Amino acid sequence: MQIICFEDSQVEQLTPVTLARPAYAISCASIKLIDWLRTLDGQLSVSVRPHLADLERLDAGLSAPDAITSNTVVRGGILLVNARLVPRVETLATLKRLAQSEQTSVILDTDGQTLLVARITESDCLKIPESGSTLATTLAMSGESGSETPTGDAAVGPLLALCRTLAANKVSHSDPSIAVFHWPHEIVAWHMREMPSAMQWRLDQGGYTETADGVFTQVGVKIGQYAAIDTSDGPILLDRDVSVGPFCYLSGPVYAGAGTRVIEHAALKDGVALGHTVKIGGEVEASVIEPYTNKQHHGFLGHSYLGSWINLGAGTCNSDLKNTYGKINIQYGDRKIATGMQFLGCIIGDYSKTAINTSIFTGKVIGVCSMLYGFATSNVPSYVNYARLFGQTAPLPAEVMVSTQQRMFSRRKVQQRPCDIQLIHDMYRLTESEREAAEQYGL
Repeated sequence: MQIICFEDSQVEQLTPVTLARPAYAISCASIKLIDWLRTLDGQLSVSVRPHLADLERLDAGLSAPDAITSNTVVRGGILLVNARLVPRVETLATLKRLAQSEQTSVILDTDGQTLLVARITESDCLKIPESGSTLATTLAMSGESGSETPTGDAAVGPLLALCRTLAANKVSHSDPSIAVFHWPHEIVAWHMREMPSAMQWRLDQGGYTETADGVFTQVGVKIGQYAAIDTSDGPILLDRDVSVGPFCYLSGPVYAGAGTRVIEHAALKDGVALGHTVKIGGEVEASVIEPYTNKQHHGFLGHSYLGSWINLGAGTCNSDLKNTYGKINIQYGDRKIATGMQFLGCIIGDYSKTAINTSIFTGKVIGVCSMLYGFATSNVPSYVNYARLFGQTAPLPAEVMVSTQQRMFSRRKVQQRPCDIQLIHDMYRLTESEREAAEQYGL
């Protein structure tokens, strides 16, 4: 069987989270969709935006699928998976069931149009149309009829067209176990909801030793003296070589990835998931932090999502609750979205930094590769020096971030490659409209 994970046109709504990573690599409750797909029995390939293709091939060993037509023999059929799927434990069970099914099935989003998952049997693969005549149906199935799908891979367009035909023939349905991310704040919402089941799934896989009541560790874990641990609401899971300093407070569920360092006097509570090689200090609540990000010093971070290679300066804090205690609206470009969430902090894109004592207001979105100073009272575009409090907001050249990337990588003994440099330039190009729009409004 071939397993193909594809990004559709709606992946752009997840900016800035998906500027530096495919949608299937978003961490939610410590798990990524790609983790699920690797457990399935089949040949896995991915269809991503062009600027991420080389990075995925080099770092994840994932390449684009070969072209598939009605003349191609597809042994075992195809499992086609939208990269925006929320990596729920229930989703894994559904994907396994579909992978083993001998019937064609198409699962659509609640809009009745956007493809989420399709199981195409070997015999139905013979109905795949030629790629040259599938533009209209491909666009319709991708979820956005006015623009081209972001990948352009020869394999995916015809498959989407076939799924459109199959859906029209009444083999489509929705599935309550399958959900997708539509907007970045939904990562935080799903994270809080899914942490308990995700932690139980990890424990069921084995590899942990229970060193105290509700505390599970892998090899090389060190916990300093006088740690205060509360597992009444969930376990503490510490992967290999995690270091927890003295006088820390951990209130489950908490997950820390391999090589992560929890700084002395840190407080992690109410559902925190840390990627590998993270440095974390201060107070962190109900948040997702991707690998290689630093928040070493005192300061509050709550109900937030942080990408990779971020550094929060000492005293940086965010607000995750309005003074009115009301539900939070969030601005994405020119669209205001009602989140339905009472608690929501910030979304910060990869490579962004904050200076000491930076304050980020409730429900703000920080782009990639930006530098923040003072108060962030509005969304911050990508690649800007943002010091609005001092009347100083200016574009940040890509070359500056290339140099910064090299210094950061060297501190973590990571080799900077041409593809890493190219990513900085590609993201700069892709976010030009953000800065132009912000300039119009004096930001």
